[in-house]
Amino acid sequence: MSSILKMSGAASLALHTAVILAANPNKLISTKDIASLLRASEAHLSKVLQQLEKTNIVTSIRGPKGGFRLAKPGDEITLLDVYESIEGRLSLNSCLLTENICDGRCIMGKMINDLNTRFKDYLSKTKLDDVSGFYKQLS
Repeated sequence: MSSILKMSGAASLALHTAVILAANPNKLISTKDIASLLRASEAHLSKVLQQLEKTNIVTSIRGPKGGFRLAKPGDEITLLDVYESIEGRLSLNSCLLTENICDGRCIMGKMINDLNTRFKDYLSKTKLDDVSGFYKQLS
């Protein structure tokens, strides 16, 4: 099935993982448990978590009782923070082509720019705590 909006698997995993951690602020959650919840590869998730830790979104504790938690409270981290920790700075390209050839005019009108702006606005205004209700607290 095709979709207009595309996001890398790593960015999607990062966003969902951060929301799971926000829903469980007082717990350390293992890579295995997060991967199970998201039906994701532990190896892929591990790489995503390494990047989230490198960019200070999450912290980890090693060992049998270790796991991951957010580095700051969920009301201090936006979805844009998480997204950009994986993908780099989000730019507002207004052209679907690799190289802009339209000189300010576009067959799509202003729609691409408007959608990109709305997407970035949503990510920048939405804190992890705002959407943490999508995942239940783990026991």
